[in-house]
Amino acid sequence: MLKSFPWLAPQPDLGLLLLRLGGAVLLLTVHGLPKLQHYAGELAHIDDPLHIGRGLTLWLALLAEVACPLAIAAGVLTRLACVPVLVLLLVSMLAVHPDWSLADGQFGWLLLVIFASISVAGAGRYTLPALLRMGSPAAAQPPSGGAAHG
Repeated sequence: MLKSFPWLAPQPDLGLLLLRLGGAVLLLTVHGLPKLQHYAGELAHIDDPLHIGRGLTLWLALLAEVACPLAIAAGVLTRLACVPVLVLLLVSMLAVHPDWSLADGQFGWLLLVIFASISVAGAGRYTLPALLRMGSPAAAQPPSGGAAHG
């Protein structure tokens, strides 16, 4: 039956791409870019739950909310890029906003689920490095071991 409808076949790589892009765009646009655009204001009122100073706290937040989502969206060092995001989300949900109900914190918890899923599953096949390899002359030749890997 699936042969008649190939678009109904499971597409885990496409699902991972949608998960990466969706999570990254949400984190970047809702949290990262506003912090970057209003840096001085953010610096004046950011919580410092780890007692490392507001400046360092804001820089770590920007790493997790700007640089990491860009890497995750591109599929570059995806699992590693998820680590700062997961730490930030856990600190935010458990230390900064422990009084929030599940309904109050649903966006944070959903982001936590999205990025934890990506960190477990990996980037999938559709990544910027894979796209760049497709265009390189080396991609047309099999590896030195003989047969091409599929």
